[in-house]
Amino acid sequence: MTTTSLTSSRDAGRAGDKVFSAATLAAGCLILAVLFGVALFLIVQSLPALTAAPEKIQGGEGFFAYIWPLVIGTLIAAVIALVIATPLAIGVALFISHYAPRKLASGLGYVVDLLAAIPSVVYGAWGVAFLAKEISPAYDWLAKNMGWLPIFQGPASATGKTILTAGIVLAVMVLPIITSLSREIFLQTPKLHEEAALALGATRWEMIRTAVLPFGRPGIVSAVMLGLGRALGETMAVALVLSSGALTASLIQSGNQTIAAEIALNFPEASGLKVSTLIAAGLVLFVITLCVNMIARWIITRHKEFSGAN
Repeated sequence: MTTTSLTSSRDAGRAGDKVFSAATLAAGCLILAVLFGVALFLIVQSLPALTAAPEKIQGGEGFFAYIWPLVIGTLIAAVIALVIATPLAIGVALFISHYAPRKLASGLGYVVDLLAAIPSVVYGAWGVAFLAKEISPAYDWLAKNMGWLPIFQGPASATGKTILTAGIVLAVMVLPIITSLSREIFLQTPKLHEEAALALGATRWEMIRTAVLPFGRPGIVSAVMLGLGRALGETMAVALVLSSGALTASLIQSGNQTIAAEIALNFPEASGLKVSTLIAAGLVLFVITLCVNMIARWIITRHKEFSGAN
């Protein structure tokens, strides 16, 4: 190869680097611009509701009195989903990555990935047509035997369409997301760490506890936060499963509502100030999601010294 051809190849490589660098910079700026545009749109469209007289807002007590029960209902449903889904997802991910035979693990991985592709309306239909009916006797038992706890106070819903049922459906929906991400993180654990733990006499569980879980902690947090984002913003499944109503501490009574379901159910027929009120509710959900992601980033940064990135 001549000197001229080497020079031209080097120049072409530098030009390619510049093009790729400019493209990635443009993509990053575009994401920020879209985020800023969405936030600006929500703020501008929410101003009429935020500045309106309290008696003009649904409920007659102002926007914050209207949105507060929706925020609580949204957080309750999301917390129920994470409490149920997180330990199951981590257990399934560990089984696939470190316990199951390779052929079985591969098949299970495909099944978990397929679960994430099922539309939310299908989960909602399953929840209202099957789960709600089948779980109603359990709610009656909880109201009878555990009714002294506020969260299980009766009378239980006869239809089973409660915030607890919605939380269980959301747990099934976020389970494959958390499982898939956690599995990939666990598979990236350095083999040297695992072999060192086993060489020191650790059992397989001790090796997982001392090498795999600490390494995957930031990834687990990221997976859980991604699942939380899905649970916070879910609309159709919650709208189908939940019999909305006033805020209540009981998880087995009819009542409660989430922001996303409130918007989905009321936006088609809304007009005037009601549209601004629903958009303002969307702004609140946007802020909650942003705060959740910031907290997740802070947690990951604290443990980055032993993360998958290192």
